[in-house]
Amino acid sequence: MDKAQLDYASLPFGYQKTDMNVRYTWRNGEWDQGIETDSEQLPLHIAASCLHYGQAAFEGLKIYETQDGRTLSFRVEDNARRMQHSARQLSMQAPSVEIFVEAVERVVKANRRFIPPYGTGAALYIRPLLLGTGARIGVAPADEYLFLVLATPVGPYFKNGFTPTKLIVEDQLVRAAPGGVGTAKAGGNYAAGMRATVKARSNGYGEALYLDATKSYIDELGAANFFGITKDNKYVTPQSESILKSITNDSLRTLAKDLGYTIEQRPVHVDELFQFVETGACGTAAVITPVESITWGQETITYLADGQPGPHCTKLYKALTDIQFGVKEDPYGWTKEIVFD
Repeated sequence: MDKAQLDYASLPFGYQKTDMNVRYTWRNGEWDQGIETDSEQLPLHIAASCLHYGQAAFEGLKIYETQDGRTLSFRVEDNARRMQHSARQLSMQAPSVEIFVEAVERVVKANRRFIPPYGTGAALYIRPLLLGTGARIGVAPADEYLFLVLATPVGPYFKNGFTPTKLIVEDQLVRAAPGGVGTAKAGGNYAAGMRATVKARSNGYGEALYLDATKSYIDELGAANFFGITKDNKYVTPQSESILKSITNDSLRTLAKDLGYTIEQRPVHVDELFQFVETGACGTAAVITPVESITWGQETITYLADGQPGPHCTKLYKALTDIQFGVKEDPYGWTKEIVFD
C-alpha cells in the first residue's frame, strides 16, 4: 500500500486527519461490536456526563514501522489496564483489555497508509478516548459510554525532538494530591495543568515541574514523568500517590536495571535536584526529553552546558527506541507485530 503523501520527517506532534476512527458504545450493560467511520465529529447529548461532570479519560500509544517493513505495537495491554484504572477513579465503564487491543489493531489497519516510514523519526500515534455520553443533570455516573480510538501520524512532542529542554519548578500550583485522581489519565488533570505549562512556556521554559501537595517532593511534569541520574549510576524517579503510572518510565526502569543502573523509585525531595548529573522527562509522546536546566526560585541548576543530550539519557533513549522500532530484539515481550490481510 502506498503511503499518504506527507512530509513525515517534519511532522509536528499534532492532529492530522486520517481515514478512519473506531467507536464502541456501552449501553444496557454491554459493549457493542464497534463501527469504523471517517467522521471527525461526535453527536453528544447536551447533558452528557463528560461535558458536565468530567467523565473523560484517554490513553496514548504509538505504532512503529521497522526497517524491514513490519508494524509493531508497544505494550498495548498496559495501556488498556491503565484506562481501566482511570475509569475506576472516575466511576466509568471501561472496555476490556480484549476490546481495547482489538480497537487499536482495527484503527491501525484502517489507517495503514499513514504509518510513518522507518527512519523518519515519526510514528503513528493512537489516542483511545473514553467518554461518559449518558445524559445526567444530577451528579451520577453515566449510563452510556463511548470508547473511541483515533490515529494520527506525529513527530516529536517537543518541537526540537531529542534535544534538551529547560524546566522550571512550579511551587505555587499543585497538579494533584494523594487520594485524588492524579494517577488517572483524566482529561481534567490536563486541563488544570495547562495553567502551569502556559506560564512556563511564556517565560521561555519547555515545561513546568510540579511538586507534591506539601511543596517538598518532586511529582512530575505537566505531561511526563521525571527521572534523575546520580553520579554513582542510580536511576531515581519519584514514587507518589498523585503521579500518573507511566508505561514509558516503567520500561526505562527495566532497561536501566539491565544496563547496570540501580533503580530507586521513592519520594524524591526537591533538594535532590542538585545531586543529579542528568535529568529527563519521559512519556509516550516524547519518549525521553533530556533536561538542560531546572530553575527553582532564584537558582538554576544546569545539567547540560553544550545543548546536547547527555550520555545517560542518550543510552536509555536508544535502548528503548531500538526495541520500539524493531532495531534490537525485544527480550521483554513488549512489542507485537500487527499483521495486515
